[in-house]
Amino acid sequence: MVDNEQMKDNMNMRQGEGQNAGEVTEEEAREVAEQQVEVQSVDGHAVEDAMPQEDNQVQTVRDTVADEGEEAAESMTEVMKNVQEIHIGDVVEGEILTIDDNQQAIVGLGGGQEGVIPKNELSAAPFESVTDVVNVGDVVDLVVIKEIKDKEQGGYLLSKRRIDAKKVWDELQEKFEAGETIEAPVTNIVKGGLVVDAGVRGFVPASLVDTEYIEDFTPFQGETYTFKIIEIEPSENRLILSRKAILEKELDAKKEEVLDNLEEGQTVTGKVARLTDFGAFIDLGGVDGLVHISQIAHEHVEHPSDKLNVGEEIDVKVLSVDKERERISLSIKEILPGPWEGIEDRVQKGDVVDGTVKRLTSFGAFVEVFPGVEGLVHISQISHKHIATPHEVLTPGDVIQVKVLDVKPEEERLSLSIKALEEKPEQTESKPRQTQSQKPVELESPDTGFTLGDLLGEQLSDITGEDSEDNQ
Repeated sequence: MVDNEQMKDNMNMRQGEGQNAGEVTEEEAREVAEQQVEVQSVDGHAVEDAMPQEDNQVQTVRDTVADEGEEAAESMTEVMKNVQEIHIGDVVEGEILTIDDNQQAIVGLGGGQEGVIPKNELSAAPFESVTDVVNVGDVVDLVVIKEIKDKEQGGYLLSKRRIDAKKVWDELQEKFEAGETIEAPVTNIVKGGLVVDAGVRGFVPASLVDTEYIEDFTPFQGETYTFKIIEIEPSENRLILSRKAILEKELDAKKEEVLDNLEEGQTVTGKVARLTDFGAFIDLGGVDGLVHISQIAHEHVEHPSDKLNVGEEIDVKVLSVDKERERISLSIKEILPGPWEGIEDRVQKGDVVDGTVKRLTSFGAFVEVFPGVEGLVHISQISHKHIATPHEVLTPGDVIQVKVLDVKPEEERLSLSIKALEEKPEQTESKPRQTQSQKPVELESPDTGFTLGDLLGEQLSDITGEDSEDNQ
């Protein structure tokens, strides 16, 4: 006889074994049911009455085993779903679990898998603490560098820096293709150019830093500028940038605006950009105009540097504008007072002034007494002695004293004399000469502005004067 309690234990044990094995056979279920029938018969129940109960018990066991099997399968499937197959180079999503003593971030990858991010793979930008980049609980995208055999150190070596760089390269590629510019700070100065931080390392060659030659790049350190992407090659980590292209574009826009607003006859303010032998270039705020050396001053100018300095601000008059050729002609002397303006207030007949011999002709010497103001010393007024040419007495550049014989502001003419300041030597007696008074011929001299009468008059008067003295 089988005890009722013993039967239950046997059934439980068999069910437990069936669970461990993953399945309860039909024979085992029937044996348990027969034991149940036997117990019931011993208790005074008919075997026939126990048969339906046997079937119910078997069905119950079957249902229980089926349910538990389905639950186990579902649980296993769920686990398998969370376990992803990881390969080197894959981009995975992970949660920061902890930060160890070596400043490494331990990452959970799901399905019980873990990885580690070394400190040097956290960020390309400098940082002091790991928490400046990631914190526990952060979910970040990572790239798998390699598999780690030592499970205590995590299953995979991961990098956040590289996945961030890939995103930056993708963004830079889009901007390059769209022709967009970027802003980035200068992080270092190296031989041949500037290093900038554009999320990845960028390089600006020295020739692309500015529109003008830069000798010292120190002032650029730490400054943020706008750059144009000239070349990009992510696979080689090559990013070439240009600041010069940005400046040229800005200058072109300013140049167009200035040319549109400039008109002949205007007076504008500019800055002396550079000096040459033939004139001065004036920066008008985006475009340069030329002041020819002949337009710098009323007087003769040997070199523009005699009158102007680079960087000096000056007012100039616009003489002409050629928009197509982008050429602007300017003048300084056009807005300066004329050299003959107010000359009657500065010098009068009978005055003695200093002057510089500028040029010599066959009929006299031109002497500059004020900037741009020249007077004529006729050959007859150079010396009391007879001279064939002024070159016998004078040389260009000589500084001399002259006496003003006549001032004609409206005609811009001065008559000067050297011999009037010298003592007249004693003359020996000579026979009287008959002279005929002649009226000066008023013929304009195209080269000097003096009439033939002006040129010969003094000489004729001297002859007349000498005759008068001889007669006396």
